Amino acid sequence: MTSTSTTAFYPVGTPGTPWGDTEKTQWRETRQIQRSYPEQVVTKIDLLKDRYDVQEYGSLSQDPTKYKLYSVRTKQWDDSKPNVLITGGVHGYETSGVQGALLFLDTVAHQYEHQYNILVAPCVSPWGYETIQRWNCQAVDPNRSFNPNGTMVPGRSFNPEAATEESSALLQHLAGLSFVCHLDLHETTDTDDSEFRPAKAARDGKMEPPNDSIPDGFYLVSDMTKEAETKEWYTSMIEAVRKVTHIAPPDPDNTLIGEPVCQPGVIAIPSPKDLGLCAGLTDAFYATTTEVYPDSESATPEICNKAQVACIQGALDYLIKNPSPAVAATC
Repeated sequence: MTSTSTTAFYPVGTPGTPWGDTEKTQWRETRQIQRSYPEQVVTKIDLLKDRYDVQEYGSLSQDPTKYKLYSVRTKQWDDSKPNVLITGGVHGYETSGVQGALLFLDTVAHQYEHQYNILVAPCVSPWGYETIQRWNCQAVDPNRSFNPNGTMVPGRSFNPEAATEESSALLQHLAGLSFVCHLDLHETTDTDDSEFRPAKAARDGKMEPPNDSIPDGFYLVSDMTKEAETKEWYTSMIEAVRKVTHIAPPDPDNTLIGEPVCQPGVIAIPSPKDLGLCAGLTDAFYATTTEVYPDSESATPEICNKAQVACIQGALDYLIKNPSPAVAATC
């Protein structure tokens, strides 16, 4: 586990005072383009067009021409097959969420076309990808915005935030579709401690950011309301990832990021839908958020991307071998 002590307050805003429009504008204007969405993401999507159906489902008002939103789905969509959703880049700075989703499409997704219809939104937050930011350009966390009227849980960092262009466009794109499985691909990085937690504390008018440690390794986020029914599914994913990278050990109090560990490499939280998380975007019975640690001494970008792919494969392989009523009901 790693942890960074934050002694200086965030450089935007006044300590203890929530941000208004002036502070949000100041924050946005100090963000810099650090990599290219067109070159690193869109060009790879274009290369998939001969094998998959690519759809443009919206764009961001920050730059509609540059920040177009894409989904990629298996050809010959068959309503008799269950649907699987993969999302990446909801937090744009979490690189392997984006690149892992694209690697899955490029390498192994075709192996599952006979069993599933697969839809992938590889980069939900392209502005965040380019600026390497957790928030969108309005200083809102997209991964708290999929149910802005959800349950406010006192004292938790998961509280829902306002709807975003990113979440609204994806919700509209998926309207009318049901999914049996949804994997939302994320990372937990050292910058969560050095940048994003202090920024959130400053934005919300809090004097100090939370001081949770950063898990060293891969882990998954589960819905505690389905913990018993999905336990073996989570085991399948963790064991698949274990072949690629290490699994995060729990803190001494048997938590990760302050949440209880319910089995090795898996934490349990309240319903993702109530908390506004992307993993609650659909009514999929099998839904999870992945987290990999790219700053580990034993990790590389390639390992992190492969870990995301291994997790997807572990999830789908389990469901193929163990067709449950939740899967059968979609057929």
